Amino acid sequence: MELFKNHQKRRRERLQRLYERYKRIHEQLREHGGDILNSENFRKTRGHIQHGTMTVHNHCMDVARYSLLLNKKLRIGCNKHDLIRGALLHDYFLYDWHDKAYLSQRKRLHGFHHPMTALQNAEKEYDLSDIQREIIKKHMWPLSVVPPTCREAWVVTAADKYCSLLETVGVHRGHGAKAS
Repeated sequence: MELFKNHQKRRRERLQRLYERYKRIHEQLREHGGDILNSENFRKTRGHIQHGTMTVHNHCMDVARYSLLLNKKLRIGCNKHDLIRGALLHDYFLYDWHDKAYLSQRKRLHGFHHPMTALQNAEKEYDLSDIQREIIKKHMWPLSVVPPTCREAWVVTAADKYCSLLETVGVHRGHGAKAS
């Protein structure tokens, strides 16, 4: 019985630590990206599917979270403000790339074109730093051909690939797009 109680206690402590970490991450997201999170256009990304059943909104949130975790775990030393804002805006293309009309118009080259579209959209609404521009523009490397040149862009690129893989194979499941 004592063994069971110890196991339960360790499990509660572990869950408490996970909750505290999750809470700290969300505080950082709100601190550095609150204006983005509250914007009407960012909320509209809940209406578009990214990979599998994951929405663009949830994908960008996951990429921002994993970017922060990767930066901390590997002690990379990224600028958190730029890292978070770049991660939230990296897929700010604001259209449904699964739509048949879009597919016929762009000949299914979304992967090559969307970083520049996301950058143009983000520049219309936000005052971006050079690092944030770099993150948005080069997160699709190696499709973007020119590799990232700053550590923040490398971290977001890695987090994006990781999240995309989990979403595509169905490990991370979204709840589908919601009407905006």
